[in-house]
Amino acid sequence: MNLKAAGAFAILMLTALQTFAAVIGTNVPANPLTPERVASLPAWKNYLETSIRQRQADQDFLHAELKAYGLTNAIQPPGSATPKGTPLTRMAFWYGSPEARRIADCVVSFQTPAGGWSKHTDFTKHPRQPGELFAGDNNSHFLITNDFDRPADVHWNYVGTFDNDATITELRFLAKVIAAGGTNTAPLQNAFARGIHYIFAAQYPNGGWPQVWPLQGGYHDAITFNDDAMLNVIQLLRDVAGGQREFAFVPPELRAQADASWQRGLDCILAAQIQVNGRRTVWCQQHDALTLQPASARNYEMPAATSSESGTIVLFLMLLPNPDSNVVAAVHGAAAWFQKTEIMGKAFRVVGTESRKLVDAPGSGPIWARYYDVQTEEPIFGDRDLMIHDDVNDLSRERRKGYGWFKDTGKRVLEHYKKWSKLHPAPQP
Repeated sequence: MNLKAAGAFAILMLTALQTFAAVIGTNVPANPLTPERVASLPAWKNYLETSIRQRQADQDFLHAELKAYGLTNAIQPPGSATPKGTPLTRMAFWYGSPEARRIADCVVSFQTPAGGWSKHTDFTKHPRQPGELFAGDNNSHFLITNDFDRPADVHWNYVGTFDNDATITELRFLAKVIAAGGTNTAPLQNAFARGIHYIFAAQYPNGGWPQVWPLQGGYHDAITFNDDAMLNVIQLLRDVAGGQREFAFVPPELRAQADASWQRGLDCILAAQIQVNGRRTVWCQQHDALTLQPASARNYEMPAATSSESGTIVLFLMLLPNPDSNVVAAVHGAAAWFQKTEIMGKAFRVVGTESRKLVDAPGSGPIWARYYDVQTEEPIFGDRDLMIHDDVNDLSRERRKGYGWFKDTGKRVLEHYKKWSKLHPAPQP
């Protein structure tokens, strides 16, 4: 068999294998921010050096406590599957209660030297003790060889993050307690200001935010829309800049900085919108910090157009008063993508003992896959072994059960878009 025939045979066999196994690719790790990548970019070089210094300062702070108190090992903080003790929907009077103030003091005690907070902390137990870690065990319980989620330091993971609403929830909670009055709120106001400056320090020169700061490496360095991390930051800063309700105590100069910061974040969102052949579409869960190209995260999270996070971004854009032409174009492009990619007559649900599967369901929909191939705009699905599939039913049982592969956020997008588009027609070509 000659080389040409052998090549054709290999392609044929690969195509047949993919058709049978529905494996269409392999996920690749995201590029972290490194000294080599920013060597010729002064602003980025300074940012990275600042992050490295702050990470070392945070670790030195803990080590100094351990030495001062004669501790051999750091103390594990109280953990919780979700942030505990910082509700944001209670009646206003509750935030002025002794219980709310006790929790607020605990929140302040767990603020990192950099000014942020970790995730999965139970703030109802006790204030942070000397030598106690700022972050609990945030390591994945499913780590395998070559896992993208494996931290460089298992004892220093998510120490200051926007993941899972961390830092933003703590700041909003502190603002509510401050606004409720009470005696000596100065420590709370100082912690709030430090937290806002932490957000400023974490913001990339191009306006985006990483998932973790000081930077942790890996996919955490990517600009993170996943779980609305960056959008939560922008919405907080916009509220702070407005100075209304619980943010009335914020000084004018801090409000002005917050206003400039969230506007830069908005510019980054618009710049990161994926374009295919000049046509605006939506966003990935993560975008490379420097190039703004779609980036991967965990093993099963590919560089792909995503429906859920893109949906909340578009809903936010449609709430902006007096949107400029860039915002208008971004919304129309994203709405067209949602119209094109909707899935009708299907449902993702438990089938017998087979865990969840995508099945025929006449009359159901619309729903959207969580991920779509950027170019073909067809649904794609990832597994822990890095394999990318075109059929969710081919995933391992654990991944089918343990991840939100389909969302209906696009339904709300298109409902709002019907009204919004009448006020802001698409620009004529």
